[in-house]
Amino acid sequence: MKKLLSILIAATMLVCLFAACTTPAPAVTSSAPAAVSETPVSEAEPEPEPEPEPETIDLKWALWDIDLTVYYQPLIDAYVAAHPNVTIEMVDLGSADYMVLLSTQLSGGADFDVLAIKDIPGYVNLVRQNHLEPLNDYIASAGIDTSLYGGTVEQIAIDDQVYELPFRSDFWLVYYNKALFDAAGVEYPSNDMTIAQYDELARKMTSGEGDAKVYGDHFHTWRSTVSLFAILDGKNTIVDGTYDFLAPTYEWVLAEQNDGICQDYATLKTSSTHYSGVFFNNQTAMLNMGTWFIATQIAKIKEGESKSTEWGVVKYPHPEGVPAGTTLGTITGLSVNANSTKKEAALDFLKFATGPEGAAVVASTGTIPAIMSDEVVASIASVDGFPADDASKEALKVTKAYLEMPLHEKSADIETILNEGHDNIMTGNMTIEEGIADMNTRVGELLGN
Repeated sequence: MKKLLSILIAATMLVCLFAACTTPAPAVTSSAPAAVSETPVSEAEPEPEPEPEPETIDLKWALWDIDLTVYYQPLIDAYVAAHPNVTIEMVDLGSADYMVLLSTQLSGGADFDVLAIKDIPGYVNLVRQNHLEPLNDYIASAGIDTSLYGGTVEQIAIDDQVYELPFRSDFWLVYYNKALFDAAGVEYPSNDMTIAQYDELARKMTSGEGDAKVYGDHFHTWRSTVSLFAILDGKNTIVDGTYDFLAPTYEWVLAEQNDGICQDYATLKTSSTHYSGVFFNNQTAMLNMGTWFIATQIAKIKEGESKSTEWGVVKYPHPEGVPAGTTLGTITGLSVNANSTKKEAALDFLKFATGPEGAAVVASTGTIPAIMSDEVVASIASVDGFPADDASKEALKVTKAYLEMPLHEKSADIETILNEGHDNIMTGNMTIEEGIADMNTRVGELLGN
């Protein structure tokens, strides 16, 4: 019995031991709160949408003489560098009848956006035809300071409205070929030279025959190269309506032409000879021309096209009793086509090209911009290729400049009459007296005199 009881107790203990080994331990719980992360989990930010590419804008700029003008491309390059979505295409209409062709093409619906304005008569004509965008509101909204242009903006207002801004301002100088003067043993022209002294010097410098002939001076086929010597005394303007004051100037130039001192006008006209070629090829000792030719001459020497590598400039010849440095002046402006479909971009380019930034670009090419300062003059004189002599630097300082064609409501019609009269006189179709009488009659009738 005792043995049986022992067996039962041992079995019971074995069962309990087995149960203890197979019963899972109770889960351990804690009353402490679960740890909370102190760094909040943020939602993923959406990727920013890429900014849209600026609209590509193609502007067309009507102008003249691309190959002979060194500041067009630098102006475009500087603007496009800051506005890479803009392209500017230059459209060359030629220089001879530029303003006439521009008027004709605009009337025909040409899609030009920016317009180079060559002269006052053409400007007035385009305003009459409603081709130019009025600029007063834009000037005010864009904060353009018109006082920087030295009073020229006020001179080109029509009924108090401005339709162009100047980006170039030129005056007339005498260019001379130093090598030809050295070969002839003649002193260079000076910065204080009367018209009579200029004629005397031209006669001294004329030599040779045929293709080897060197002319003393050169008068291009523009009326301005001849007749405007007559307004340097300040007593007359080209819009007065009577032109007897032109007679002495025509007598002087025709005498030079008859004596072979300058090339024949009719020959130059029929052959379409450009004044630059005459100077480049050492065919003339002196050339009366505007400051726009400085940059061209420098560039063409570097390109090997101009053989007149030794050259200088002096102030314009003046009448007796008139201060040295008295000369003729003109402005080149920019306008916007009134029918352009890209006016905002065209106006922005106009602001750049006619403003201080554009002036710096133009001056860097050796060309005189509309906004002048001592820094601009120094910049032009320091351009690589500008004559290094002191006289040439001094020639850039002007005492007084008379506008070639003052603003007049009928200036385009006056210009047409005077150009026809000039052509008749210089070709010998009319005598000086007949030509001037014709001018007086026709302009007088136009003005109601």
